[in-house]
Amino acid sequence: MDARVKEVIERSEKIVFFGGAGVSTESNIPDFRSESGLYQAVSQYGKPPETMLSHSFFMNNMETFFDYYKNNLIYREAEPNKAHIALARLEEKGKLTAVVTQNIDGLHQKAGSKKVYELHGSVLRNYCMECGAFYDLDYIMDEAHCSGNVPKCQACGGVVKPDVVLYEEALDEDVISGAVHAISQADTLIVGGTSLVVYPAAGLIQYFRGKDLILINKSQTQYDSKATLVINDSIGKVLGDGKE
Repeated sequence: MDARVKEVIERSEKIVFFGGAGVSTESNIPDFRSESGLYQAVSQYGKPPETMLSHSFFMNNMETFFDYYKNNLIYREAEPNKAHIALARLEEKGKLTAVVTQNIDGLHQKAGSKKVYELHGSVLRNYCMECGAFYDLDYIMDEAHCSGNVPKCQACGGVVKPDVVLYEEALDEDVISGAVHAISQADTLIVGGTSLVVYPAAGLIQYFRGKDLILINKSQTQYDSKATLVINDSIGKVLGDGKE
């Protein structure tokens, strides 16, 4: 772990980690908002990801939505990286009180994190839009449960929708209030792998009233001037244990 970060962690008692796509890209999950993600969506489907992943597109073009979703947002072979593991260890030691993530891959939990606020939901949870029945990721990926690309409920035949917050949809109020509470109570906020431009999620860091704000991102962010420590590097390298 980076010595400067370690020093702040040692004097902290209530750390919250706020993470974005950069945490997942180190587990080889591409960022669909990146230039290559944008290019791929437009060249293959004729539309940008923001359109393809909107509520209205989902409702009106379910076949195409699920084709794009299953091929671009699902990475079942992905494993937690050094950053995920380091954060789970900090929670285990009683140093970290919560992870707030914009990612939908469930890798924080897979690494062992217990208190995770998933602002944009999770690909691991799926619910029937008619009767509310729960289905896991394997179910919706199995063609036997789909009509074309669209997963259908075993109980009532309704469409099974991923528990992922699409564009045009509101974030879950309970998740937001939990994240706000955790951030407002923290003495240290570590922000990693996000350029802090996706709202309303990025606005959450305004609730931080603690002492140390650490920003770890490969590029600059609008909050750099407010931070105690800014590190423009890989999140896994900064938080990891240095072992390969």
